[in-house]
Amino acid sequence: MKRLLISLLITLLISCYNAYCQEIKTVEKEIETVEKWQEYIEELMEDEEEDSERLETLYNDLSEIADNPFNLNTVTAEQLQRLPFLTENQANNILTYRQRQNKFVSIYELKNIPLMDIATIQLVLPFLYVGEAEDYRKPTLKNILNYGKNELTLKYDRNLNSKSGYGDFADSILQKYPNRKYVGEPFYTSLRYNYTYYNNVQAGFIAEKDAGEAFMNSKHKGYDFYSAHLVLKDMGIVRTFVAGDYKISFGQGLVVSNDFTPSRSSILSQAERRNNGFRRHYSTNETNFFRGAATTVSLGKIDVSAFYSYRYIDASVNEGVISSFKTDGLHRTEGDLSKKNAASVQSYGGNVRYVSPQLLAGVTAMSTAFGGLSSEPSSEQYNMFYFRGKRNTNISADYSWRLNRMTFFGETAMSQNNAIATLNGLQWSVSTALRALILYRNYSRHYQALYGSAFGQNSGVNNEEGLYMSLQWAPIAYWRFSGYVDMFRFPWLKYDADAPSSGKEYMLQTEYTRLKHSIISIRYRYRMREKNVTGGQETVLEPSEQHRLRLQMTVKPTRHMTLRTTAEGNVNDGSKHGYLVSQNVGLESKDASLKTDLYLSYFNTDDYYTRIISKEKNMLYTYYSPFLYGEGVRMATVFNGNLHKRLYLSLKLAWTHYFDRNTIGSGTEAIAGKNKTDITLQFRWKF
Repeated sequence: MKRLLISLLITLLISCYNAYCQEIKTVEKEIETVEKWQEYIEELMEDEEEDSERLETLYNDLSEIADNPFNLNTVTAEQLQRLPFLTENQANNILTYRQRQNKFVSIYELKNIPLMDIATIQLVLPFLYVGEAEDYRKPTLKNILNYGKNELTLKYDRNLNSKSGYGDFADSILQKYPNRKYVGEPFYTSLRYNYTYYNNVQAGFIAEKDAGEAFMNSKHKGYDFYSAHLVLKDMGIVRTFVAGDYKISFGQGLVVSNDFTPSRSSILSQAERRNNGFRRHYSTNETNFFRGAATTVSLGKIDVSAFYSYRYIDASVNEGVISSFKTDGLHRTEGDLSKKNAASVQSYGGNVRYVSPQLLAGVTAMSTAFGGLSSEPSSEQYNMFYFRGKRNTNISADYSWRLNRMTFFGETAMSQNNAIATLNGLQWSVSTALRALILYRNYSRHYQALYGSAFGQNSGVNNEEGLYMSLQWAPIAYWRFSGYVDMFRFPWLKYDADAPSSGKEYMLQTEYTRLKHSIISIRYRYRMREKNVTGGQETVLEPSEQHRLRLQMTVKPTRHMTLRTTAEGNVNDGSKHGYLVSQNVGLESKDASLKTDLYLSYFNTDDYYTRIISKEKNMLYTYYSPFLYGEGVRMATVFNGNLHKRLYLSLKLAWTHYFDRNTIGSGTEAIAGKNKTDITLQFRWKF
């Protein structure tokens, strides 16, 4: 079976190569898009393995826009800022071009806009279209009730194998080990409702139950998690008003940010962190949001923002002390349920911002308390400077100054213990063909920000100093080169380093884009970090190195078919290896009402640390890219179809077979056997 699958994969690779070599006359002359934004998410996943929750939020946001793209003739600056592929200069140039030309006639006019390169255009195409300027109706109550857009989404997901946590156990066993059995049913389900009225009104709710959580049994009735929101925009001087669940982002995120933190490979376009203010929380993420009310009032060039939030959180609490926070949102066992909503958190603060075309400057302040409880993490040397206490307060100043094609930006923050964190950068768009960025960060080991999320190698904003430099260059037609260098050090101990340590990271990528036929890319990344190594009776720091290489080719032999071939591998510390070869085949009907994607891969890695991400397509609002390790094959297919004019069905089937094991997973997630099969079903109704 192993030889048969490998032979099949090689055949597909050869077919893909032949399709590339042939001259296809049926391909149109216009720019062809291949849904590169999903590949963009995959690259972020490789860079930010520990930030999967924020990646899921970003994927959901982009899914929503792809399903409801912006009209270039009515799109606003705020809407363009939601696209992480665009720099601030590119977004401004789009609006300037529309103002000069009165309106867009074709989507391909983007080629005529300064600083808009082909690679960026291919990324944004799924989110933009050209239509007539809509007959805008003022947001009166009558118009809101009669002319809004509604969408209802129901999702069901289930693993078809029997997992240990759903087995039968004797009462005596459960009394002694209550966390061996899940309290709920073995399926995931969620319900979403979304209402929009132009850019003025957004309302909706989400209900979700994870697999293993109780749904309709003696433990619980109904969904495990509920979320609702109401957003009003551009109502007189009120720029934004939010009630319910919402997200906050100000400055570079040193004080507070619920947005995805730009990764090393993507920061060239996202460096300025332009999503300042409040946005709705329309995600199944159960931890990364605020609950309460927030508003921004615009007084000419001055924006004044204020917010208040109070909500319950999962935590381990004993005698008024929080020893740890539970952030996975899972309530599948008795132990999980004992931590559910065990503590409360109250947050409030605000921001005052000066806004002009050339200069943005703001001051942010925020205070957070745990409802009379005290946060006291376990005492270890590496976490000596973590926050401990009942309340923390942060304040910061940020800026962004545009000087022709150069942008200077940054933020400096201080926490309640007088520790400082600062991040400053220079972005230079020399031309459409050349862009550069320099970014310096210095986060004190003492700095404490409970909701901070900024650029860096650490997951938190503390104990790090680094210099990052990146460049993107397209010297000749069809070719683009990009790369970065990140040199960093950690002044204090880390979980896996019992002394101050340092590291460096490099990335080089070459991309060849032949518009009518294909995209070919080669990506190499090197990372070195000093970590603990035990030798004899001593633990010393030694460099831990990783090399990653990826080759990828995407071909459109016809307008309705896309082939993507990927081969990648890695080497850890010179002795551990892993590689994966995969093939995607995307098909769609002539009217694009039916779409399907077939995926097949073979992987072989020495251990978990040489794991490789599975680059398979997902349906809208469903983010899942598993890491594969060991030896095996994975096959997946995604089907999207219009059952009716406003009724949509999506189906995904995925199967993984392992050659090197008889048990998949461990603990309550353990599956006896070599195979794992999942099914996901999603209905969407627009009305």
